[in-house]
Amino acid sequence: MKLYYSPGACSLSPHIVLRESGLAFEPVLASTKTHKLQDGTDYYGINPKGYVPLLELDSGERLSEGPVIVQYIADQVPAKNLAPAAGTMARYRLQEWLNFITSELHKGFSPLFNPAVPEDARPVFRKKLVERFTWVDSQLAGKSYLMGDEFSVADAYLFTVASWAPHVGVDITGLANLSAFSARMFARPAVQAAMKAEGLLK
Repeated sequence: MKLYYSPGACSLSPHIVLRESGLAFEPVLASTKTHKLQDGTDYYGINPKGYVPLLELDSGERLSEGPVIVQYIADQVPAKNLAPAAGTMARYRLQEWLNFITSELHKGFSPLFNPAVPEDARPVFRKKLVERFTWVDSQLAGKSYLMGDEFSVADAYLFTVASWAPHVGVDITGLANLSAFSARMFARPAVQAAMKAEGLLK
C-alpha cells in the first residue's frame, strides 16, 4: 500500500494508524502547496481532490478521506483492536467521534490556515474551536482515550488536529484532560515513528 501524505497535515492520522497496524506500506510525500510529488508527478492525476491523505491499495484501488482510511486499515487487522467490530454500537460510537473530529474540529481550523481570512475574523474561529475542544476535554474525564482505556483510530485523528492549535493561536493549554491525552499519545512508539518519518521529530 501507499499512503500519500504531507508533513503534519491530517494525513498524520492514518500514518499513525498504519504504524500501529504493523501493515507494510510506503509513505509518499505529496506537497499540498505545489500539488506535486518529489519526482514532479502531478498529484491531481492521482487524487483529483488535490489533498491528502490518499491510500492506494495493493489492488490499485484508492481510498480518500481520513476517517474512511483509518477504518479500512483497522479492519485489515481486527486482532489489533484499532476499531470496534463493524455493526456494533461501539463502532457507531467510533464513527460518531470521527465525524465530530472531521466536521467540528478539523474543518474549524480551515479558516485559520487560510491567509485570505482577515485578521479581525480570526478570533471568532479560535473561540469556536476552544469551545469544541473544551467539550472534548470533558469527554476525556476519567478516560485514557476517547473510547475508554484502549487506543482507537479516533485518537490518532484527535491527536493530529489538536497538535495544530499552537500554530494558529488556539490556546487549549488549560484543558488538563486533553493535555494528558496528547502526552499519552505522543509517548506511543507508533506516533513517534510516524512523526519522525514526516520530519516532525528529530
